[in-house]
Amino acid sequence: MEKYLKSAEALLIEYGPNVITAILILIVGLFVINLLIKLAKRIMQKSNVDVTLQKFLGDLFGWALKALLIVTVIAKLGVPTASFTAIIGAAGLAVGLALQGSLSNFAGGALIMIFKPFRVGDYINAQGEEGIVKSIEIFTTKLNTLDNKEIIIPNGALSNSNIVNYSTEENRRVDLTFGVSYDADIKETKEVLSAIVNNHPLVLKDPAPAVLLVELADSSINFAVRSWVKSADYWTVYTEVLEQTKEALDKAGIEIPYPHQVEIRK
Repeated sequence: MEKYLKSAEALLIEYGPNVITAILILIVGLFVINLLIKLAKRIMQKSNVDVTLQKFLGDLFGWALKALLIVTVIAKLGVPTASFTAIIGAAGLAVGLALQGSLSNFAGGALIMIFKPFRVGDYINAQGEEGIVKSIEIFTTKLNTLDNKEIIIPNGALSNSNIVNYSTEENRRVDLTFGVSYDADIKETKEVLSAIVNNHPLVLKDPAPAVLLVELADSSINFAVRSWVKSADYWTVYTEVLEQTKEALDKAGIEIPYPHQVEIRK
């Protein structure tokens, strides 16, 4: 019994200080890591970083610091860390290669949340798809189309492609083209078209609407009708001006050419 007690005492004398130091490092390290995570989250909040991204980056930062702390504690206990670090590095490389696409999407999501090329509620065109942004998540962005279909786009592809945001600017221009017969009077046609856009309640007065003759086509004289509106009123003005123009041209006796067949009777 005395022999075992002496062995235990020798082990305690030899390894006791290192064990106590390692425990202190672990306790203090966890305390400091919690402070650093809270500080990082405050900085992200002040920078208006997306809430989802705040949580993900905070967790990632915490995991990295805790892994470093564990390696430090193990080293203090006298365990060789070279092989241990190599194993962690190899595992990290393997996981990185396996999740290459997911990591690309995560990086894309982070860029979108930081630089905000669009926000939830914006109407965008990207990756050949159009819709209202429903949600921006870590790996994907969800759009709702005008006919209420959900489109899920990976953030990696989205962040590396052209994005058209129709909601960024307060005003948009409605561009419409109308073709009339060569028999139509140019001045009269311009007056009819100008009256429609100038009298529409949702069309802005500044910049003023414009009606321009833009093309002498094969079978029609084409007029461009350009009017500025609030972005939210775009489709309302677009459809109403189309309808009112057809009615006004018919009323004025101005023909809109269209392909038609003439039956020849013998």
